[in-house]
Amino acid sequence: MTNIKVIIPAYNEADSIAHVIKDIPDIVSEIIVVSNNSNDDTEINAKHAGATVLKETNRGYGYACLKGMDYIANLNTEQQPDIIVFLDGDYSDYPEELTKIVQPIIANNTDFVIGARVKALREKGAMTVPQIFGNWLATTLMSILFRAKFTDLGPFRAIKYDKLLQLKMEDKTYGWTVEMQLKVLRQKLTYVEVPVNYRNRIGVSKVSGTVKGAIFAGVKILGWIFKYSFKK
Repeated sequence: MTNIKVIIPAYNEADSIAHVIKDIPDIVSEIIVVSNNSNDDTEINAKHAGATVLKETNRGYGYACLKGMDYIANLNTEQQPDIIVFLDGDYSDYPEELTKIVQPIIANNTDFVIGARVKALREKGAMTVPQIFGNWLATTLMSILFRAKFTDLGPFRAIKYDKLLQLKMEDKTYGWTVEMQLKVLRQKLTYVEVPVNYRNRIGVSKVSGTVKGAIFAGVKILGWIFKYSFKK
């Protein structure tokens, strides 16, 4: 049986986190919520919903993901997962679609899968104009520079655990998703996108919901792309 663990970075997602956990399919062996310096009831609600709760006081999406990975790395060998799924804690994704996300890995031995937030399956207003433009720009540049076939930087994604370790992830903040995709391309891992539904999140986005967040995210993402375009 395939061992699947989920990592959910969460910053002040008290109103949504239990919904996310509840909708994750039973095929998952452990749900790890990393509270990224939350000051509301995110941790309590996640714990009550049955998740393993970790704390990461350094603010940043990448910091939270790395904390979850560090926890997994310290588990006994028999508890190590085959697949890691990353999922946001704001309930914008449909956690029940996790089975669809991991299917290419289980059935076709694909290394990496992204849940693509295609327009046809996206609730109106679920992605902001800066998000849509940023996704288009980043994926277009990756297509031109690396012949990539990505259409999204979607946070709902699955990867074989051994391949994730092989990527040696390092970004601490907004560049985490694009770093993963660039390293997948660099290392010639197999990948595929799966169209997923996407709805308006519960609460306000900490990235796309602020001008500062959107600018920082854009700069970080473009920085990673250009860094890799010049790398030998």
